[in-house]
Amino acid sequence: MKLNRWIAALLVLSFAAGGAFAATDKAKKQAEVRKSTHAALAKFYKAEPQLKKEVAKAPGYAVFTTFGLSFIVGGEGGRGLVHNNRTKKDTFMKMGQASAGLQAGIAENETLIVFKTAKAMNEFVEKGWEFGGGGSLSAGAGGKTAGGGSGENVIADALYYTYTKTGLEGGGAVAGTKFWKDDELN
Repeated sequence: MKLNRWIAALLVLSFAAGGAFAATDKAKKQAEVRKSTHAALAKFYKAEPQLKKEVAKAPGYAVFTTFGLSFIVGGEGGRGLVHNNRTKKDTFMKMGQASAGLQAGIAENETLIVFKTAKAMNEFVEKGWEFGGGGSLSAGAGGKTAGGGSGENVIADALYYTYTKTGLEGGGAVAGTKFWKDDELN
């Protein structure tokens, strides 16, 4: 009987410790995403100072850091967050993209989405779809971007900026992009 009590006690302690480690791991990952978000915002503000005012007066914004590889077909994925300027709440999200076309490259990109309306921000968080195509040539190294890797696009009541952090990519492709809530971090 004493052995059973010890086993039960050890099981309870291991489950409690596992939960504590999971909470610590979640907080650590959230902190990493927030740190990446603030670093990316600083780069966007340095490159285009007027963005700071646009972000401050907007209902909210999203920032994603993504990594991708393409050669005819490609894929890209990453994490980020949507920040509601009114409530100060962060919603952690993931991003995935598949593409096909005349393209080649490998790159790490940072994307800033500035929402023009609260409705657009809420729809992005809840639905998160975007579909698009186009072409560009961009290169980045040491935190500098050259080519078409940065700039403003307007999508669904939002301004969309991309900055190539490192890598080289070029071509034209049709791409499907999905953003969704990160259940692991929310």
